[in-house]
Amino acid sequence: MTLEWEQVVIDATDPEALGRWWAEALGWTVVDSSDDEYEIRPEPGHLPSLLFGRSPEKKTEVKNRVHLDFRPDDRDAEVARLLAHGARHADVGQSGDEPWVVLLDPEGNEFCVLGPRRG
Repeated sequence: MTLEWEQVVIDATDPEALGRWWAEALGWTVVDSSDDEYEIRPEPGHLPSLLFGRSPEKKTEVKNRVHLDFRPDDRDAEVARLLAHGARHADVGQSGDEPWVVLLDPEGNEFCVLGPRRG
């Protein structure tokens, strides 16, 4: 059996606004949009995509069961850039010694900016 990873679907009260935020944060391209869905990809024809779908419920104040991790060349510079872009710090119980930083997007979804790979 062959499976191809197509997309990650993220519920949003405003799919277009959240999708635009992520497209700008990642430098990705919008490939589809409607009133209820907004899809972005690294570039047209490349997978996976992020698909933001309309959900009437706001995110609850619990840690996401699934979240995105990003590994930049310079973690601290990327965290500063994302904070300037509207991300916020999140406390999900980390000790403070982790090599990653947990942030929230504008709708409160957690994501991590990782430090350098070890050995």
